[in-house]
Amino acid sequence: MSENKIRYSDQDLAEFKSIIEEKIKQAKEDLVLIESTFKNDSNNGTDDTSPTFKAFEEGSETMSKEANVQLAIRQEKFIRDLKNALLRIENKTYGVCRVTGNLIQKERLRLVPHATLSIAAKNQQY
Repeated sequence: MSENKIRYSDQDLAEFKSIIEEKIKQAKEDLVLIESTFKNDSNNGTDDTSPTFKAFEEGSETMSKEANVQLAIRQEKFIRDLKNALLRIENKTYGVCRVTGNLIQKERLRLVPHATLSIAAKNQQY
């Protein structure tokens, strides 16, 4: 049924826009939280205690910061993808599979609002 339509209705696009804006808001809040964990340079004042294990602690701290930086990078990409989805809504091209040209199922877009591929096209990649 939906695959015969060229694009989603303005009402559908408004629904998706609302979903995306809420996801952007949440993603930005998550990004602030992630960034605060690796930008926080304060330590707990353990410089004068247990010097034997200091090397292990520093290595662990570095690994945690690196993992948080990677999370922040992924979160920034997610936000960028969501903003691009908003642009597609404004252009009224949102929800159209970039491979098949058919509409992406509403259920998929509700779960993955930044999707640019239908399930069929996504499965062809593998």
